[in-house]
Amino acid sequence: MELVPHNPADGVYPATGDYVHAMEVREPGRLLFVAGTMGLDPHGTPGADLGEQLELVWSNIRAILASAQMSVDNIVRLTSYLRDPAYAEANAAARIAALGGRPVPTTAIVATTLDPAWLVEIEVVVAG
Repeated sequence: MELVPHNPADGVYPATGDYVHAMEVREPGRLLFVAGTMGLDPHGTPGADLGEQLELVWSNIRAILASAQMSVDNIVRLTSYLRDPAYAEANAAARIAALGGRPVPTTAIVATTLDPAWLVEIEVVVAG
């Protein structure tokens, strides 16, 4: 599998260093679509604050990926759903840390979650 980032210089606004406009995945052997994952502990209890929920979200994503013999290195697309736009900076920092600074196409959407205690939900597309 080969990943080819696309950030055209003409006709579109520039991408920042922490994301790319598009990621071409050449010859993937497998694709995995991960449902929105919340910052819940193994008992289904949400983390006490945004920081704890972001830690739990990424721990949960790593566990889901490991069950498919994949890792965060296989993430090729990510969408974050935030209850408040003020969460954007912390969410971006957690994403950058989780991906080791590797940029992928990302979108952050401010949305009402099904449970008001859920502050962030992240879904990913993974290729291997």
